[in-house]
Amino acid sequence: MSKNKDGTMPVLEHLAELRSRLLISAGALLVAAIICFVNIEAIRGILTDPLEGLKLIFLSPPEAFMANLRLAIISGLVVASPVIVYEIVAFIFPGLTRGEKIFFILIIFGIVLLFAGGVIFAYVVVFPFTLRFFLQFASADLEPRFTISEYIAFLVSFHLAFGIVFQLPLFTWALGKIGLLSTDFLRRHRKVALLIMLILSAIITPPDIISQVVMVLPLAFLYEVGIIMVLISERKRKKELAL
Repeated sequence: MSKNKDGTMPVLEHLAELRSRLLISAGALLVAAIICFVNIEAIRGILTDPLEGLKLIFLSPPEAFMANLRLAIISGLVVASPVIVYEIVAFIFPGLTRGEKIFFILIIFGIVLLFAGGVIFAYVVVFPFTLRFFLQFASADLEPRFTISEYIAFLVSFHLAFGIVFQLPLFTWALGKIGLLSTDFLRRHRKVALLIMLILSAIITPPDIISQVVMVLPLAFLYEVGIIMVLISERKRKKELAL
């Protein structure tokens, strides 16, 4: 595309590029969602594995279809995410300096890595504990029956919460980079942070000590990682000021 004399792209061409990249992202999502819908049985089998044989039910004629459709869209979004992320990066990159490009790539990589780590940790460790806790209330006259819609909604929101919580090191580092947090502040308030983590784990996980400990341990580790990242940022800033 053509550029102005100052190296910037005309507004109309900029909007045309945005439209093109949005269409590519939407197309990738549509194709991925269709593929996922065709293979919905296998996907649902993976997601219902923590139920350990407990069957899902549906209470209205369209519920199973709509639940499968939502699951296909969510799965398609995950599958198409590399294309979507690439289109976002490719659209923003031309307006960034070399240093900003490196910073932007590191941020995107960090967000994706931490989010994936949070989701995997939730699925492998915490989610099975949570289901076992809720299922222990079953009895001879109280049989557990989960509808497919409610189970998928619970599973998605649960794992999304862990993906967001695992962004703690990046969030801490960002606040430290703009001067709102320091390593001394974070170290002095470790006990307060631990209390907040305990409250957060009590909200996200069921009220049993095992699930709360399982949740607090990675949060405490991520808090320490955040301190290290802020410390590195502070040392780098001091070196730049010393030059």
